[in-house]
Amino acid sequence: MANENLYPKVTKVIVDKRKALAPETMEAWSNFSKTVFKEGALSEKTKQLIAVAVAHVTQCPYCIRSHTKMAMRKGASQKEIMEAIWVASEMRAGAAYAHATIALDEMESLP
Repeated sequence: MANENLYPKVTKVIVDKRKALAPETMEAWSNFSKTVFKEGALSEKTKQLIAVAVAHVTQCPYCIRSHTKMAMRKGASQKEIMEAIWVASEMRAGAAYAHATIALDEMESLP
């Protein structure tokens, strides 16, 4: 459990403070989140696996923890979670590779 000092643990006190500072926004966020993650065209498990992958790309430690836990609760295996993380890794690396086109284009435009 590294980085406990870098990323404070989410507590009820913190959650309550967020609610107190922006109650309408917090309620809207909560409703949005519940709506997004409920069963639909995609299963709840699939949505949580997507969230795990995206959390790794956005590098949100809180999201990584919460969505990994939720993915497992929705039936995802450790192998499925790791595979989702590898997909995210490829997409992030692929984006850097793809954007090399911009650098190559710029190099070609210079005298």
